[in-house]
Amino acid sequence: MTSSPQTPPARIPGYDGGPFRHQPELLDDHLFWLVHLHLGDTRDLEAGALLSQLLGGDTWPVFTVPLAGDHRLHVVYRALEGEAGIDYLVHHPDWNAAETLAQDDGHFMGPGLSWAELTAAADNGLPGGSTTDPHARLLLLLPAFGDDAVPDEAFERLTAALRARTRVEAPERLAVARLAHQGEWGPTHWTTAEGGYLINDGGYSFRNPANRFAWPTARLAEVATALTP
Repeated sequence: MTSSPQTPPARIPGYDGGPFRHQPELLDDHLFWLVHLHLGDTRDLEAGALLSQLLGGDTWPVFTVPLAGDHRLHVVYRALEGEAGIDYLVHHPDWNAAETLAQDDGHFMGPGLSWAELTAAADNGLPGGSTTDPHARLLLLLPAFGDDAVPDEAFERLTAALRARTRVEAPERLAVARLAHQGEWGPTHWTTAEGGYLINDGGYSFRNPANRFAWPTARLAEVATALTP
């Protein structure tokens, strides 16, 4: 299921942290998904121990999903005491700095992905990342997603991924809940900008040009192109 060998990036330009550790084997661990998707009770000894390992160690776990045009989407467990969380970063070798797509922590930012972009990244089959398995990629990127217009087939798609990668008792019920609530920011509306690229209206999103912290126009267009289904 995982793609190997792969080494973690020595550094991610513009992003302080690390040293990074590539741990694709965790994508085969059902406990990882309980922690990553906030499905388990972290007071459970095993889940709690894994969470401490991910966010409290000396290295920062990182997973990578390749995108079109040599772009990379890095999922980084920010193991920073007092400021731990999960960062979703987009980078290209020509950029001086990576862009933050979303943050999953107490000071959440997002969404960073529409449903169509989420499934496109899950299904692109590009080599060189932490996994080529569509189910694992879908769940890995799911916390960065928010979309108020998910298609009917989204329920079956998410249910299949949860059934394949987790041991939750009722994946159908969980899929309904996740598609309804969609993280801290909730469902967000996506539209096409004048330049032909996707933007959204999320108050916490870097891809909403109305926000003062939004990416520059050129970057909004480039990332949308890299994520285009």
